[in-house]
Amino acid sequence: MLKALTDLFDTALGSKADEAAESREHGIQLATALLLVEVARADYETDLTEDEEIVALLRSSFALDDEELALLVEDARAESDYSASLQAFTRTLHEQLSVSEKHRVIEMLWRVAFADLHLDRHEDHLVRKVAGLLYVSHSDLIRIRNKVRQSTPGLEAG
Repeated sequence: MLKALTDLFDTALGSKADEAAESREHGIQLATALLLVEVARADYETDLTEDEEIVALLRSSFALDDEELALLVEDARAESDYSASLQAFTRTLHEQLSVSEKHRVIEMLWRVAFADLHLDRHEDHLVRKVAGLLYVSHSDLIRIRNKVRQSTPGLEAG
């Protein structure tokens, strides 16, 4: 009987741990997607290349099928429409990600900002703001920006 109760608790706690891990992963995915959407919207222009870049970045970063990816982007856009602040999303990432993972998020943001081959001042400001909220150093921010800029053919100077 004691073995049966122990197994029951182990199963219940194991499934709770699995649910917590899934919830954590979804939170990271949503926060990342929302920040990418925010950068794409920062210049007040709708650009298909930025949207395509968001999908490509999320696809390469997270193991999601096409349907899950579409739902994630849809959720991120909806959250972005109603969110007054980025702090809840950046806090999620700051608390859950390592320094190298935060650098990867900043790289993704720069890639969206440069996707249309022009860095708008609002995009630049937003990426810098997010980097500050993630406690990414200014030198790392600039190093990552320069790396992305150099790997983006056809980018306007400036």
